[in-house]
Amino acid sequence: MRLLFVLTYYRPHTSGLTIYVERLARSLARRGHTVTVLTSQYDPSLPQREMLHGVWVVRVPVAARVSKGVLMPAFGWIATGLALQHDAMSLHLPQFDASGLAIRGRLLRQPVVLTYHCDLQLPPSPFNHVVNKVVQLSNLTAGYLATAIVAYTQDFADHSPFLSRFRSKVRVIPPPVEVPDIPAEEVHAFRRRWNIQGPIIGMAARLATEKGVEVLLNALPRVLEEYPTARVLYAGQFENVLGEEAYARRLAPLFERYRDHWTFLGTLSPTEMAAFFPNCDMIIVPSLNSTESFGLVQVEAMLCGTPSIASALPGVRQPVLQTGMGLVTPIGNSDALSEAIIHILKNRAAYIRPRSEIAARFSTERTTEAYEQLFTELRKK
Repeated sequence: MRLLFVLTYYRPHTSGLTIYVERLARSLARRGHTVTVLTSQYDPSLPQREMLHGVWVVRVPVAARVSKGVLMPAFGWIATGLALQHDAMSLHLPQFDASGLAIRGRLLRQPVVLTYHCDLQLPPSPFNHVVNKVVQLSNLTAGYLATAIVAYTQDFADHSPFLSRFRSKVRVIPPPVEVPDIPAEEVHAFRRRWNIQGPIIGMAARLATEKGVEVLLNALPRVLEEYPTARVLYAGQFENVLGEEAYARRLAPLFERYRDHWTFLGTLSPTEMAAFFPNCDMIIVPSLNSTESFGLVQVEAMLCGTPSIASALPGVRQPVLQTGMGLVTPIGNSDALSEAIIHILKNRAAYIRPRSEIAARFSTERTTEAYEQLFTELRKK
């Protein structure tokens, strides 16, 4: 099949959504499908067209930014040309351009599969309120026109205002999860490089409002009472995160207060992440709202033998609930988080599961097969 993937940001931009699409697109290409990703040229230094790991990437120049979104005047005619060259579309929401793409798919009688990654909730402001409404309208239009809609979990689908409108179209497909196999020496080298001693609390995310970083920061005093040498290793972009500058400034005093117990690692490569997870006693996912729907890092950590503590958000709580490899805490509750951290540090062995057990539930191969079957089914209708 010739498959056209469309999303606002793609690699090298790092987020759960971009990692999801990259893994799926590459896996489908390895299985012999022609895969093209249509996205924004959010960084002018990126090439407008290139082949990455068997996937064609087409980036449309950006004329202006609107909050976390982009305006691309040439997007329409480029999308039309690519749609004519492909057999089916895979749209990844939230996305401002989704409705126009879904209309093209309907006119061309192509299967249009939406993958609904999360809700869009921009920081409060009159302008962002308008942007939220415009994107929601586009998403709804795309939902009505789509052939099928993919959700990560039934839990999130049942609680999402968007997905609940389209119950008959929803297909639940677990997300693609993979962690490179690396030699034990690389894990030890990572430990030496970052001078890892004492209890290690891991967090892997962009420094963004919805991630709930302050929930972990506010949990630290109680944890440090019990474990004075405990330390947080934070993997992910923490500087110049698009649209999150005010959030970073707000948290800066707390980062300074805990500078001896908080280390920013920056954005790590997949191999470095595979060394990061085993060096953590647990991974924390304290997400605050439905802009988070799962948390791929939880399963990645579990594959490396590391438990997770997740907030009780629909979808986000599922990796822990499905595997038993961790704890779920109330959303935004730092006291509950601190007690969960202490409990796992004292009882960590009780939350370890065999890697094979986790891999049986979540893998890129399993996700790819489900998408392949879905596209094949829809093309026959």
